[in-house]
Order: sequence, then structure tokens, then C-alpha cells
Amino acid sequence: MKHLHSTLAIILLAALIIVILITLANYFGNKAYNRKIALIGLITAHLQLVVGLIVYFTSGLGLASFSGANMKVASSRFYFLEHPLMMIIAIILITIGYSKSKKILDAKKANQTVLIFYIIALILILSRIPYPVGSWSIFN
Repeated sequence: MKHLHSTLAIILLAALIIVILITLANYFGNKAYNRKIALIGLITAHLQLVVGLIVYFTSGLGLASFSGANMKVASSRFYFLEHPLMMIIAIILITIGYSKSKKILDAKKANQTVLIFYIIALILILSRIPYPVGSWSIFN
């Protein structure tokens, strides 16, 4: 499952970048809002969340890790608290951005909404990815 989770992370990053670039082109080109493109980012994020929660609760990093001693160790705190919390916040932002944009009739404002929420989510995701090469399945 951990291998799947790290592979999906790469797919999620690629999907978010593609969605942002296409939506940016639509925004500046005054083109219609493409809900299907934004949906790709939403589905990928939610799939990653489900797999991530399975990994979190089946590994030793779950709620049992919450202790004062683990909070003092930066690497432990990163894996059992910072990474999951930041990813959940990012996925919530993606969901809010997608949901809000569906209700907006003006194409430019819908594209702008997706751009704002998806870019903030991408920044949050990039801020809490475990970057050691060994943790990315594509490099194994």
C-alpha cells in the first residue's frame, strides 16, 4: 500500500499541475470553464486520501503515535501529524474549489476559483511531501 501511495502522489502532482495549467490557459484565453479537467484533480486527490488513510491506520504511525515523546522528534511528528494534516487540508481546499466553481455561472470566475484553491492546495502538498528519494516509488 505504501508503494501505491507514493505512486499516486506523483500522479496527483502531475494531475494538479495539468489542471492548473489548462485552467490558467482557459482563464487568460477567456474560454469556458472545463469542469471535467478540474474533476481529474478532485478524483485523484480523493483517491490519494483513501489510500493515505489506509496506510496511516495500518502502519505504526496512526493515532497510537500521539505522545509527548513523539512530538519532540521532528521526523516522527512529520509522519504522524504534519504530513497527514497538511494533505487533508489541501484535499479539503481542492474539494471546496471544485464545489464552488460548479455553482458559478461566469466562466472567468469559475476558472479563477479553481486556480486559487488548487494552487494553494498544491503549495500545501509540496510543503509536506517526504522528499527523500527512497520514499518515492518511481525511484525504487
